[in-house]
Amino acid sequence: MRLHIVNPNTTAAMTAKVATAARAVALPETVIDARQPAMGPVSIEGFYDEAFAVPGLLGCIRDADRDGADAHIIACFDDTGLDAARAIAKAPVIGIGEAAFHMASLIAARFSVVTTLSVSIVPIEHNLRKYGLAERCARVRAAEVPVLALEQRNADAIGKISGEITAAIREDRTEAIVLGCAGMADFAGELANKHSLPVVDGVAAAVPIAEALVRLGLKTSRLGPYAAPRAKTYSGPLSGFRP
Repeated sequence: MRLHIVNPNTTAAMTAKVATAARAVALPETVIDARQPAMGPVSIEGFYDEAFAVPGLLGCIRDADRDGADAHIIACFDDTGLDAARAIAKAPVIGIGEAAFHMASLIAARFSVVTTLSVSIVPIEHNLRKYGLAERCARVRAAEVPVLALEQRNADAIGKISGEITAAIREDRTEAIVLGCAGMADFAGELANKHSLPVVDGVAAAVPIAEALVRLGLKTSRLGPYAAPRAKTYSGPLSGFRP
């Protein structure tokens, strides 16, 4: 089985971190193919960055489809470009945000999300409503840590994330934590042990879900909004793109 994981930003170190987290939970026979676009922002922090990340993301999905990917995982917690990717990909596409929310809902009645910056709170809340899981989420919290500060396991960054978890337990009466950034992938075990509650990382959650879809032979339905887009000409970096 070949899983394609795309980091929608252009930071290679984050792509490597995501690949490591995915391989740690993947089945032995699963091949992890991690990619990043050549064009786009170095990090995704809010709606503006998301918009610029989508064309490069779709290019990676297109190329991985042609290379025989069995499933795709979008490694941005905002699920950047997820709907567009599902419309054009031959293989199923999983967003790490949606995967993490569903995984948390299976193990806790109430969970809280701890993300990076406040600018990401509203996009995450929007997705929770879209996925029908807003009532299960006690609160979306921001540690006020820039995404790129997570790359070097910055002690101050980890401390701020940990502080938000402490506050979530005390104020939100939360029973589980969802880490709201792919860059936090390697913090989950450490934080779970420290706070004695489940901590869900979206990358780790998405991999077994993608594997299950492949093993069950399930693909994206084409009856509705994920129908393949009509043939037309596209200009710019994705000129010549075809689903």
